[in-house]
Amino acid sequence: MSSLGLQATGDALAAIDRHVPALVEDQFASRLADQDHTLWGPDAAEEAAQRLGWMDVFEESRELIPQIDALRAELRDEGITRVVLAGMGGSSLAPEVIAATAGKPITVLDSTDPEMVGNALAAGVKDTVVVVSSKSGSTVETDSQRRLFEQAFSDAGLDPAAHLVVVTDPGSPLEQVARESGYRQVFTADPTVGGRYSALTAFGLVPTGLAGVDITALLDDAEETREVLATDDTDNPGLQLGAAMAGTAPLRNKLIFSDEGSGMVGFASWAEQLIAESTGKNGTGVLPVVVNAGDPETSSDAADLLQIRLVADPEDDPQPDAGSGTDLDPGTGTDVSSSTDSTTSTVSTTNTDHAVEVFGSLGAQLLLWEFATAVAGRLLGINPFDQPDVEAAKTATRGLLDAQPEPTDPDLIIDAVEISGPADIVGGSAGSEASSVRPQDVTEVLAAVGRLIPDHGYLAIQAYLDRLSYPELEVLRSRLAEQSGRPVTFGWGPRFLHSTGQYHKGGTPEGVFLQITADSDVDLEIPDRPFTFGQLLAAQAAGDASVLRELGRPVIRLHLTERSDGIAQLLNGLRGA
Repeated sequence: MSSLGLQATGDALAAIDRHVPALVEDQFASRLADQDHTLWGPDAAEEAAQRLGWMDVFEESRELIPQIDALRAELRDEGITRVVLAGMGGSSLAPEVIAATAGKPITVLDSTDPEMVGNALAAGVKDTVVVVSSKSGSTVETDSQRRLFEQAFSDAGLDPAAHLVVVTDPGSPLEQVARESGYRQVFTADPTVGGRYSALTAFGLVPTGLAGVDITALLDDAEETREVLATDDTDNPGLQLGAAMAGTAPLRNKLIFSDEGSGMVGFASWAEQLIAESTGKNGTGVLPVVVNAGDPETSSDAADLLQIRLVADPEDDPQPDAGSGTDLDPGTGTDVSSSTDSTTSTVSTTNTDHAVEVFGSLGAQLLLWEFATAVAGRLLGINPFDQPDVEAAKTATRGLLDAQPEPTDPDLIIDAVEISGPADIVGGSAGSEASSVRPQDVTEVLAAVGRLIPDHGYLAIQAYLDRLSYPELEVLRSRLAEQSGRPVTFGWGPRFLHSTGQYHKGGTPEGVFLQITADSDVDLEIPDRPFTFGQLLAAQAAGDASVLRELGRPVIRLHLTERSDGIAQLLNGLRGA
């Protein structure tokens, strides 16, 4: 049986009290369960009419289980036991969380960095099945990875079709290629489910089922939760969470996600994509900021921050901590519980913390956050199912790939780091409004970046490198947050383009963007394409930066001419800062 619950305090509680009764009166929950596409207003109605299938995926998803089990057994009998997932955004983040939480190995290839792609290839292909996952069937990263592995299978004397499985929407270009080429199996998903809402469809289930995850239990937990979420009741945890996320007044538009023992591995990164891409548009939205427990943002009292804590089920702790909400003093709290098996929402009236704590099984939480994000869209007055600003970066990338312009000179070079950016960062000429003094080391550059963040703004670090080989770069996030006193996000390029990239361009215009790119000693050709993986990655970084600059967003680029030395220089500069 699944469990699910939340506890709200401070402004989060006030938002629940303010908005949930009206949502109940409007029958939002039952209307969403019935796929009422008018819930977000006339401007969103056409899109919403095609994007609400995620509330009723269970019958179709269960029909996949015997197919996935049979395919896994066939592959195992042939010695094919390694699962590589080629996908981006919703096609990769949900499977990564599901597999990691279950402790099942899967290689998630969501990069065009030639080193990361090359390492996935170098691990061997004989025992590998590649799940090529793309809703549109035309995602450039995924298509490039498919072409590379198809060639690698051939070069190894293997039949590529026997090692390639496809997940896509019916009628997509990828489905056509897969069927014409005789790929091992093609799974088509419900086209009325958007990519970021697709965790419980073929996109989430096929790669994880092939890796050995018990997807039946995942679906069981989610389906139990659906019954609670469909209820027009003030105890509905989906209504409460959505109200807390997007109903604070004034809006606390930065959600500080910390995992404090939830048992779900990487869940916040999946929620980051869901929330940022769904709400960051029309100059508004809520920005998830994924941090570690104890990071600077978790103790900040800034008026634009709301704490989101992913915690363990208190019933799993025989001696819960005081204040956990499992044993309330009637004078300090109010019990507003509802239940799948145990679903509890507890609110404290004396705690000045502005926070929401959420617990529950993975399947239950996947559906909860999808539902709550739809509620948040209603309260923000936006369409939570489109992504109008994502295409801009893709268009800029295609233009750069076609034109192949000569690289521009950096504004400043400090050892292995080339720096480009506003005069506030690189220094200006004498007599200019900006400082005429150029930074002498990376420490000064990083300090200047922190000072550039506005009072209610944020810094987004965007690292276009192999995320598996250079995880130490993520320390930049917490240290720059500590230095600046403002929230900092960290995204690995290009995968964040399918996640927070929408918010960066369409959300509240208060971001500063620190882009980290690097030369590589290796590159990989993409079969039948006029560009390499290295050229594609460079075009994606440059294209996104150009769109951000056109929108008036400050962009600082740190380009590492040598990866190891450049990273060491950055980390040393961070210690100095």
